[in-house]
Amino acid sequence: MSDVNIRPLADRVLVEPAAAETKTASGIIIPDTAQEKPQKGKVVAVGNGKPDEPITVKVGDDVLYGKYSGTELHLNGKDYLIMRESDIYAII
Repeated sequence: MSDVNIRPLADRVLVEPAAAETKTASGIIIPDTAQEKPQKGKVVAVGNGKPDEPITVKVGDDVLYGKYSGTELHLNGKDYLIMRESDIYAII
């Protein structure tokens, strides 16, 4: 279980985004201002789902989500995104 003390409601999922790439494949360092927002992360908490739509992701799943998905929040010194499960494209 995660050390995050938050419980998403209904079909919402709390995701810890992966770190942004700081270096290209060829070794060029990318400055903070040019780093792309990551589009993958790890599920750290899930809601109970809706009666007609059970949650299919679980805590610990690595997922891909839309570039502008979710709402950013800062808890215990870490950044998270809270989003609807439908904003998640795939489990990887």
